[in-house]
Order: sequence, then C-alpha cells, then structure tokens
Amino acid sequence: MHYRHLFVAAMLGLSACSHQVLDVEHEIQSPGQGEAMLFPLPDRSSILTTIAFGSCADEELPQPIWSVIAAEKPDLFLFVGDNVYADRNRGEMVEEFTRAELEFAYGLLSRHPDFSPFRAQTPMLATWDDHDFGKNDGGVEFSLKADAKELMLETLGMPQDEAMPTRPGVYHSAYFGEGDQLLQVIMLDTRWFRSSLKDSDEPGTIGKERYVPDSDPTKTMLGDAQWAWLAAELRKPAALRLLVSSIQVIADGHGWEAWRTMPHERERLYELIRQTGSDNMVILSGDRHVGGLYQTRLDGNTVLSEITSSSLNLPWTLWNPGKDRVEETGPYQVGDLVGHENYGVLSVDWSKRAVKLDLNGPDGSPVRTLDVAF
Repeated sequence: MHYRHLFVAAMLGLSACSHQVLDVEHEIQSPGQGEAMLFPLPDRSSILTTIAFGSCADEELPQPIWSVIAAEKPDLFLFVGDNVYADRNRGEMVEEFTRAELEFAYGLLSRHPDFSPFRAQTPMLATWDDHDFGKNDGGVEFSLKADAKELMLETLGMPQDEAMPTRPGVYHSAYFGEGDQLLQVIMLDTRWFRSSLKDSDEPGTIGKERYVPDSDPTKTMLGDAQWAWLAAELRKPAALRLLVSSIQVIADGHGWEAWRTMPHERERLYELIRQTGSDNMVILSGDRHVGGLYQTRLDGNTVLSEITSSSLNLPWTLWNPGKDRVEETGPYQVGDLVGHENYGVLSVDWSKRAVKLDLNGPDGSPVRTLDVAF
C-alpha cells in the first residue's frame, strides 16, 4: 500500500504520544545490542486456543500495542506483513534502495523497546507484504527479495516448515494439535512470484484508486510452485485451517492491492477450496491500514470468512484526524471498517467447533466480532 507515503505529512499535525517519532539514534540501542530473543514455537502436539495476529508496524515509531497483545497471552502470534517499512529510513523516503535499508529496518525492529519484550515471550510465525519485502506494491521484479528473506528469518525466527528457508519465497505451513483439534496454519507469499498489476484508468476514483482488475490469464498471484504446494496442503487433514494472505482476498469495493486485481487467480483459489472441501477455513489478512470482517458464499453450503487487521501503529486515523468512521464499503463487508490501531484475536472452542474472530482496539477491547463455525 502507498499509505505510508502520506505518513510524514500526517505526522506534522498530530500530538498524540502514541504517534511521536522515535529518535532512532538514541531511543533504540546500537546495532549488536538488545536484539530480540526469539521465543520458540509451541510443540506440534500443543492444542492452541488463542491466536493473535496483526500487520503494518512502523519500526521508527513507538509500538505500545505489543504490551496489550501480550496481555492476551496468545498461544501464537501471526505477523502477516508490513512487519517493517524498509522504504523509509530515518524519516526520509528511500530513492535508491539497497540491502542497507533492509538491514536498518529489520535491525530497528529487532532492538525495538516495545517489540523485543513481546518477541521474547511470544511464539511467532511470519510472512511479508510489500514494505518488508522491500518495494511498495512490489512483486516478482524486485531484485533484493532474497536479502529481505534472509533478514526476515534472522529477525522474526524460523518457521516450523523446514523446507521454507531453502526454497524461493516465504510461503510455509505449520501444524499444532491432533485429530479433531488439529490446527493448520498456511502462510502465503503474495510477493515473490506475483506478476505486475494493472494500473487504474481513473486514479483516485473510488473503487479505482490505484489498480483495476486484470483479465490477463498469464498473470499470477502465487506462481506455479506455490499453487502446487497450496493444493497439496489443502488435501492434508486438519480440523481448522487458517489461511494467511498479506493482502485481502474477499474484499471488493476499493482500488488498492487485493486478490480482486487478478479475478482469475481469486477464482482459482475459491475453486481449490471447493475441490478440497476446505470449508473449515478462516482467512487472515492485513495491508489496508484499516480492520474489517468479510464473508462470501462459495456455494450453497460453504461460507468463507476473512478478518483483516491493520495497522498496529499506522492506522487510517493518522492521516484522517478528527474522522471516526471509515466510509469505504463493499459487497462482502460485514459492518463498518475499523480506522484506529487494531489487532486480531481468534478464540477457538474445539468442543463446539467454533472460532470467534475479534478485532481489538489499542486498549484491548473488541470493536468488531464475528462467530464462525468450522
């Protein structure tokens, strides 16, 4: 998303302490000091009941929301993209991008006084979106993606999937529990292989703000290897599946990045879900700097639900001061969007085969809730 480019201007008019810029030369320790300890993942046999997630965390700003999320005592946290903003360095937009910018951003996050205590006590799985990948709205063309992958793994930790570090991309899966309490977490990579997007013919128009749907059947969101891997994953047994996409899957009604920009790829995903009988799935996404809930009906019996959580410290309200309501809407949206800082919590009741999807505000109070059976 391009929103962070608006951030500098928005900051000039704000006085809230939660949005004051960190003095990155003094408030975050020098390189080599204070790196986050990485709390290990739960054992594969562990039964998980509380999964938290979030996206869009500016490493050059305070991140007080981590202590609020920690109070939830999640069994697992999913960092679903824009985990750093490497395209901005010490308050300036980066014009000539190099590995040094990636190292600086990931280094700040590792030593961040709010994040590092959280990471030291909370197990985490991660994927990326564009800014931590290294290029705004970037895809297959980005030349430093291997460098970004290396730094992401060093900073956020290794996945349960031992094959991920050595293959192209950062897609991976993890399994926890067993039998009728078996949780499958699928972390997609919507950057490494993704084809170019189709620019809007009416930039700035509602619904066409930046990109429009592209009917070119050669364009891909995931790439052949990841598609084959995903099909194999969805054929494996699981009682509940969490499918993590850094960009929104179900949402329509806006012209930003989302699966809607490649309708044939979104339909391919829906058809794969239908074919594999994966009606026990919930989709998690980020990217948008707003939170929201979405549902669509794939067929007569399958309702697919998505929860978008964004942003941890770069919310929509930052560049819309004084506004309380996000006016965006769409055909699959459930209720109003959330414009202030938020994170998601999934509370699983294995005995009732139900999961509660909560979007929580910066004080930890739920602001949107959706109950889903699986």
